[in-house]
Amino acid sequence: MGFLDKLFGGKKEAVSKEVKIFAPLSGEIVNIEDVPDVVFSEKIVGDGIAIRPNGDEIVAPVNGTIGKIFETNHAFSIESDEGIELFVHFGIDTVELKGEGFTRIATEGQKVKVGDPVIKFDLALLEAKAKSVLTPVVISNMDEISNLQKLSGEVVKGESVVLTLTK
Repeated sequence: MGFLDKLFGGKKEAVSKEVKIFAPLSGEIVNIEDVPDVVFSEKIVGDGIAIRPNGDEIVAPVNGTIGKIFETNHAFSIESDEGIELFVHFGIDTVELKGEGFTRIATEGQKVKVGDPVIKFDLALLEAKAKSVLTPVVISNMDEISNLQKLSGEVVKGESVVLTLTK
């Protein structure tokens, strides 16, 4: 904002807001670049992190509304109350299992709070049959994000922050 803008009341800047994204599942954070699928590792669908899971449930990572839940229940989108669009995709090539190992709990269009269950999964079955169980958690509207901080280490679903961003 220049001197004349200040003097004459130029355009107002949008208020930036910090948003915390919580772990949708328990496990260990892995760099998104290490996911064995170029769609995620090269950030084609968005930037974020991946989690090597150790539980049996995927929960809402934000307060918001469930968007699309894939027919095979391996992935879903959610929009936070602040307008952050997230995509959670369990494993790699898990769509080929045609839903085996996954049970849908939430419904499309459902309002959820952080920690509300969305999908249950059978980790042992998926570890045996999927190419990878690394679960990308990506922000699909990165063009609206001005700052993204990725955390690392062990996380607990619905409790641990995995991403902090500024919208």
